[in-house]
Amino acid sequence: MPRFVIAFVRLVDRLNYGVGRLAMYLLFVLMAILMWSSISKAFFNPSLWTLEMAQFVMVAYYILGGPYTMQNEGHVRMDLFYARQSPVRRAWWDGFTVFAILFYLGVLIWGAAESFGYSLGLRWSDPETSALGLSWPQIGRLERSPTAWRPYLWPIKLVMLTGFILMLLQALSSLAKDIATIRGETI
Repeated sequence: MPRFVIAFVRLVDRLNYGVGRLAMYLLFVLMAILMWSSISKAFFNPSLWTLEMAQFVMVAYYILGGPYTMQNEGHVRMDLFYARQSPVRRAWWDGFTVFAILFYLGVLIWGAAESFGYSLGLRWSDPETSALGLSWPQIGRLERSPTAWRPYLWPIKLVMLTGFILMLLQALSSLAKDIATIRGETI
């Protein structure tokens, strides 16, 4: 395998390992939020922010942990036929199915990028009224949740976009490893 591919695989694996290990600790944050929610409902006035914040933390845990799970081959598979095959044959199957994952992740990234831009109120200026005659991105009114707490939504949408990009990078890393396995090499 070329050196840049090996460097890419090692960089992506190291990055997703670190992000995944950090994301694991979000479960403790989630437990603390839900514990506070229970305590505040029992002894004080219920906190408005706890349910929505718990949802945000769970989304971050789930999406940022996905690439780490893919790296450790922890996603669910149909092992009925897959487990009986040789490593090279499994690499062929994984190399074939990764294209479906890449297409799906491309659609998710496109949607997440548009949603993130919308949450920032991103719009393009009119080139005719611009000083240089160019269209410039402008940030308008920031999107907020319609709940009583009304948090800004761009941070969680940025987490989602980042998680999808990391998953795409991990899928490409897995494809490179599969190609190396088919060629009889290791990365």
